Amino acid sequence: MRQTLFISHATPEDNAFAIWLASRLIALGYQPWLDRNALLGGEKTWEEIDRVIRHQAAKLLLVYSKRICRNEAPGCLKDGISKELSLGESISKQGGLNDFTILLNLDNSSYNLFIGADRLHQIHFDDNWAEGLRQLTRKLQRDAVPRQEMVEAPEFARWYENDYIIKSGIIPKKELFYTSLWQIPSLPERFFLFQYSSEQAARRVFDGFSMFPVGKISNVLSSFSDLTKAGLEEKGLLISPELPKKFEIRTRDILIESIDRDRHEQREAQNHLKTYLARVFQLLAEGRRLGSYEMASKRPAYYHTKLSLPRRRVTFVYANRNEKRTKALYGEYRGHGYWHYAISCRPIIEPFLAFNLKPHIIFTEDGFSDWPDKATMHRNRRAKGRMWFNKEWRDLQLAFIQSLKKDGLIRIALNESVSITMKKLPFYIRSDFGYTDPQKLTYEDQYSFEEYDEKA
Repeated sequence: MRQTLFISHATPEDNAFAIWLASRLIALGYQPWLDRNALLGGEKTWEEIDRVIRHQAAKLLLVYSKRICRNEAPGCLKDGISKELSLGESISKQGGLNDFTILLNLDNSSYNLFIGADRLHQIHFDDNWAEGLRQLTRKLQRDAVPRQEMVEAPEFARWYENDYIIKSGIIPKKELFYTSLWQIPSLPERFFLFQYSSEQAARRVFDGFSMFPVGKISNVLSSFSDLTKAGLEEKGLLISPELPKKFEIRTRDILIESIDRDRHEQREAQNHLKTYLARVFQLLAEGRRLGSYEMASKRPAYYHTKLSLPRRRVTFVYANRNEKRTKALYGEYRGHGYWHYAISCRPIIEPFLAFNLKPHIIFTEDGFSDWPDKATMHRNRRAKGRMWFNKEWRDLQLAFIQSLKKDGLIRIALNESVSITMKKLPFYIRSDFGYTDPQKLTYEDQYSFEEYDEKA
């Protein structure tokens, strides 16, 4: 009797969804089948796959995403997926099995990733996995796929806990981990605060001064440049007749705690420094002609457009090896405009002075104009980023930082004599311990992944 649900999926890219789906189907009393050997990074067991599809499978559930294709190019299925589909089609015709192959659309891929895909029953999981599962179970019930009413200690759960998890345990392993902290090198020794009589007076100076970065909180401006110096007045840079109160603070007194200092005053100075550094990052982004989008937190997120990055792809290297990689920082999105990888920035002082970078996905109608509906933006942001795992986010961050270079450097002038040169990599940590990754790429998948990312 056919009662097995054979789950076919791209390994390792769609492993997480396949395991989730199998666990949910088991809880509902169904009998899913996953190639566990492939999940652990081994070779496919073709004899076992053939036996299950040929004699036991009631349905072949294909996790339908761009990743089932080589280089994510429609019309060119990966070898393993092609073999499973071909056998499934043959068995369904031979046994008269209606709707034997069901496509579970994970990323809203088009209906024609391969010949005949448009004729197969398709269920969408791209917007909501739970809703997709409800539609799938309704289909299985209509097609009278057998299931058990009570499920106790399923063998799949035992395998997941005792084999899959254990083989993914912590082991001695040299690894390198990138953080989201983009370290700021040493700053000038003196930090200046300028208190004006009103916010309007401070605003006039803030809006008119563009030679060096200036921060602003209410009626107080901050800078590493002395805005009251005669040299600036001679250059026509003093645009306010009012002479503000000037406070000069040692930078180290802002950064380093001491029992001899007033903690309240130090925190106030730290707030001014953080506001100033946020302005530095803003001017860096604007200088590279990046677009910006205001997040719900009111913090701007900066992203590339055709104006700032015509070729959309950026080449970068890792800290521990010299191989070059490329990554696209924006692209077309489902015929409804463009997606953009974006970064917002929050300056921090502890554990060290740095820009704390937070990633986002922004959508535009024409590559420049943001989608006006924030709810639609949020829904599609989740759909686009759902299958981006750690390596994808890491590479996008590395590429974004590289994209800020000008003449080979990321240099920011802070005053008349001091410029800082930012590193081309975020802060990273070397570890003597790691874990066995259950999603380790097979040779075939690794080759395809490398080829796709290297293509300009």
